[in-house]
Amino acid sequence: MPDAPGSDRRSAADPGAIEIASEPIVLTQRPGPDVEPAPGVERVSGAESAHPTGAVDITPIPGRDADDGGPAERPSSRRRKIVLGSVLAVALAGAAVMGSAGWRVLQQKDAALTAPAEVAGLARDESEGARSTIEYLRTAVNAEVDFAESYGAVYTDPAGPDRSVLLFGGTTLVWQPERDLDRLFGLASEEDSPVAGIREVDAGTLGGVMKCGTAPVQGGEQLVFCGWADHGSITMGMFPGRSVDESATLLRDIRSAILTRN
Repeated sequence: MPDAPGSDRRSAADPGAIEIASEPIVLTQRPGPDVEPAPGVERVSGAESAHPTGAVDITPIPGRDADDGGPAERPSSRRRKIVLGSVLAVALAGAAVMGSAGWRVLQQKDAALTAPAEVAGLARDESEGARSTIEYLRTAVNAEVDFAESYGAVYTDPAGPDRSVLLFGGTTLVWQPERDLDRLFGLASEEDSPVAGIREVDAGTLGGVMKCGTAPVQGGEQLVFCGWADHGSITMGMFPGRSVDESATLLRDIRSAILTRN
């Protein structure tokens, strides 16, 4: 419907148009001070006020900052900050873990193993039978693990020939030490005498992982298998005539004597 004649309405395009505030202001009419009401008008109880008659009370609208007049932080904005903070914390934790793992690889990867004439109170067996046994084991292990350098040795115990220790293994860059050590335990197992009861034991100051298990042998005895693996070396040992704890202690002593890192 067209505007009535004489209307003072202005178009939005009119430069002189009055701009309306984007957010409303609550106007509350307060009664004035104690003033005699007009004739015929009843006095309202409790209408006393510090405001003059007709004063306007301007109440801040929610969503505005009462201090500076700026918009208050929205809940969605706070949620985004919390989510971003959590993601950053997880990323930093992951970086710390990766950094720690990378440091272990660098520390352990360049390893060398020797077979000294004597180690931990044991003497290396130089007999033909010992050499043949070690050569057989080295061939079998190299088919399972791609060693850069493999080694093996048989050590006799002065306490008796039935307590000789047999060692075999090698050096290479190992990304998953525990996985490759488990593969060696599988290689040492046979259908009629599998290595069972495999459990982790203390690896000592050189780190990595060390495990021990047992396999049945003739006469109802148990042969102990203990091995270690880190990012630069893997070794398995056979310890007849000893308990698991005794074998683990002996292997830690042997490892300290034969393993070097650049």
